[in-house]
Formats: sequence, C-alpha cells, structure tokens
Amino acid sequence: MAPYDSDSSDGGDDYTETNVLLGYATKDATGDAVSHIGGAPGWIDEATAPSGALAKCKVCNGYLSLLLELNGDLPDQFPGHERRLYIWTCRRKPCRRKEGSVRGIRGVRVAKGASSKATTAKVEKKEVKEEKPQPKIGESLFGVKNGTSASTPANPFSNPFSSKPNGVASANSFSSGGSANPFGTSSPTPAVQVSEPEEKKDEASTTLPETFASKVRLSSPPPSEQQPPRPHEPWPADSAFPTPFPHYHLDAEYETLDAPSEPSIPANVRVMDMETEESGKGGGKEDKEVFESSMDRTFQKFADRIGENSEQVLRYEYKGKPLLYSDNDAIGKLLGPHSENGTASNAKVKTAASRGGAGFPRCSTCGADRVFEVQLTPHAITELEADEMSIDGMEWGTIIMAVCSKDCKPSDVQEGEVGYVEEWVGVQWEEVASKK
Repeated sequence: MAPYDSDSSDGGDDYTETNVLLGYATKDATGDAVSHIGGAPGWIDEATAPSGALAKCKVCNGYLSLLLELNGDLPDQFPGHERRLYIWTCRRKPCRRKEGSVRGIRGVRVAKGASSKATTAKVEKKEVKEEKPQPKIGESLFGVKNGTSASTPANPFSNPFSSKPNGVASANSFSSGGSANPFGTSSPTPAVQVSEPEEKKDEASTTLPETFASKVRLSSPPPSEQQPPRPHEPWPADSAFPTPFPHYHLDAEYETLDAPSEPSIPANVRVMDMETEESGKGGGKEDKEVFESSMDRTFQKFADRIGENSEQVLRYEYKGKPLLYSDNDAIGKLLGPHSENGTASNAKVKTAASRGGAGFPRCSTCGADRVFEVQLTPHAITELEADEMSIDGMEWGTIIMAVCSKDCKPSDVQEGEVGYVEEWVGVQWEEVASKK
C-alpha cells in the first residue's frame, strides 16, 4: 500500500517519529478489508455475532451506529488470538453526554492450544527477553513493513512507515509488559499440590512465578463472581439499525511531529522585564495569571498535537497513553496524571482497584488490568458527517477505548470459538460555555 500522502511531511529531518500509529480515512480500497470507520460491522466468524444486548444504547435502549471497526490482531502479544475492536454510538440527541450512549466491544477467537503454547513460550523466553529490542506494535498489528525485512505482513492494514529513520525501533513502554501478562491462563488451571488451599488452585498456574500469582489472587475477584451466565440476544437485522454512517477504509502511518523550535531574538532587540515595569500599575503578573487560568492548557496541547497531522481520525498504541481532550471532566481527572499530557510520562495508568483509584477500571470479565489501545479524534466526525446537512451533529472531542490486558474471552466460550465482551470506553465531550 502506498504511504498516506500528508502535507505535514516535508521530507526533511526536522521531525520526530512516535510509536503512535495514526489512521486516515479514505474512500479508496486499501489492503485491509477489515478496518474502517462508519458502515456496517463484520464479524470474526460471520456465523457468530455478539449478543444483541451489546447493540443497544444503555440510555434509550435504541440501536447504535458503528463508528469504528479495527483489526486488532497482535501476534507478538497474543499469538493465536484473532481480535476485533468496535466502537458504537447512539445518535439520539437526548442521549448525548450520558454514560452508556457510546459503547466498545472486543471480539476474540483463541486458536485451540494457543493458551498453553503461549504460557510455555513465555516461561522459556523470560531470561533472554531483554537481549532483543522490541518491535513497534504497528508492525505486527497493521502489517507496517520494516525496511530491513523482506517478509510480507500478515495484517493487510499496511503502510511502509515501520521504524525510526535509522531502522531501530524505539523502546516501547507497552512492549515490556508482555512477558508479565499471563494471557495464556484465562481459564484457571488447578495446582498440582494437594496441600494448597482451594482458592489458590483456582487462581494461580504452576507455570507462573509465585510473586505474580499472589498479586493476581489479591487483586482479582474469583472468576465465578465475575463471569455469571451471560444472556444472549440474537443480533438484530440490518434494517433495525439507523442508517449507517458512510464507510471509509483506513490508511495508516506512524505519527511524525515537527521538532520544537526556539525563536531566535535579534541582537539589536532589548528584552524588557514587563512584569517589573507594570508592577507599579497593578497589572502584569496578575493579568498573566488570569489569562492562563482561563485557558485549558490540556486542550491546547491536544489541539497542537492533532494539528500536526490534522487529518487523522484515530490514534493507536497498545499499552500506550491516551491524548486527553480536557483535564476538567471526569475522564480527564481519571487519566490525566498518566496521559500524554501528564507529568508521569513513563508511568503506567493505574487501575481503579489501585490505591488512589485513578485510571481504567479492571476487566469485568476476568479482573485483569485494562490498558489503552485506541482513541478516535475529531476529524472522524468531519468525515462521518460530511454528507449531513444538519449542524446538530456529534459533540465529542475524543473517544478512548481501553481493553483487557490478558485479551480474555468469555468463560462460556471454548478455544476455537468466537466470543465478544464489552470493554471500557471513555468519552470526552466538547465543552459547553457556561452561562453567567
């Protein structure tokens, strides 16, 4: 696939490339037949659709419209797992800004034997893992080619921007978490020691270090409490849904940012301390503080970052950090300290069960941590509503989706079968000016 043609790339060296993979909407067909915004959903197995309950708005109980379907295969993190991500929204105005009007679904099919093989491989590679640099997540997820490799990507959501200009992939904060993630033990494995208490048998696998197994037992409720029998409703017919948004394919490339520049001051210019000059007039510092307090600096960072690649419709980085639209709402306060805008740039987002309660809630299916994977950006609204005449369109600034770090499946779904689970979605809405 040809690289996405963006005006933001001038071919020079005055830029930096990040680990964030950007998606761009296009009407032209790409090599990926799965990933798209708008349109109608496709399923991992067309004979197995999600429960119809997942298609409904939690506010009005009406049917939702598809915003995004994404090929989420991660062969390095979850070998043998087929993954799809879906984001849906209710288009009724009374439901806007209400929890449950936007929903996220993760589809997964785990190949038979994949769980046990993955667990064994993790134990064997534990000692030598640090010796090899971690590849960028997009190289495996979207089939982004590495310039030094002749192999053909398995995922057709491809583009040639696979690595840094020097050919060396940067260290990813999300890559290092893979070895400690027991995704191969989504079904509890009984321990072999007869003397071990029953509750420990249900939680810890003998192939895992005891220290990690202890953490799992302390932080995760028993599976029987998390995975009650799930009611299944038939997926409704296409005619039951609202008219879908227009269908766009997705191109992808890694995010590039202009190198920060410091404006030079001419030699004949005298720099004056305005704060000192104005201090006797009662202005200066006070006026500056009033101006800064009236500005949402988080939003400005969001606008500046998005503006460097203004046609992006989504941002993808598994186990990365979300880019917040605001830090004043509930989502901003929840994720702010550990987002792209936060001060803890290398910190992991805390889960709701962590002390302080700041971050993504745990997986409601298996109790594992959730991690950031993808977010939609405002230009997606521009593309999806391009043919609509009404000015009363969608009002969100960004939609953030976090997923189970173990890529678990429902307990009543066997290996080789397809299952669908609801994942956490956080919506940051456009701010409405307060009336005084």
